[in-house]
Amino acid sequence: MSRDFPHNDSGECERERDAIQSMFQRPFFLSLTIGIPFCVFKLLFGVTVIRTGAADNLFMIVSGGMVVLWAVSDLMMNTGRSILDLLHRPAPFEYCTIAQAGYFFHKPMLFLAIDTLLAFSIICFMLWSGLITRLSLLESYLWYSATTMNLISLSLAGIYHEIKSSR
Repeated sequence: MSRDFPHNDSGECERERDAIQSMFQRPFFLSLTIGIPFCVFKLLFGVTVIRTGAADNLFMIVSGGMVVLWAVSDLMMNTGRSILDLLHRPAPFEYCTIAQAGYFFHKPMLFLAIDTLLAFSIICFMLWSGLITRLSLLESYLWYSATTMNLISLSLAGIYHEIKSSR
């Protein structure tokens, strides 16, 4: 047995890899690092749209309000999935409202991908339109936290995937 590698037993290494892989696939991890940050982006976008249209644009106020409701609904669903996962119980619902709609068409993962596209589109729109400059200091810190959590988790999952596939 080598002193340099304390996990020389291949069975032990395999169990360790499986534990790491299962962590990346757990609803708690997915909600915390992807779903909830996406909810923050949606929520801040909706609030910013309301604030921007508050003077006289009813359409923007209503549209922003709908985005806020969408974000809050998704936040509750992600939080619920996380809690149920920690309790080792299956969730009777998807991660977000769009994926839940996809469940009825037997395509929740496709609809989840559409939700992801919409969330990334919101991020890009906030950045490229300059609306991000209208966030308050607290809102900016929420945005930074969501971005950090999302990007670091994506990077960790990518690193793990590459390490796993290179063995």
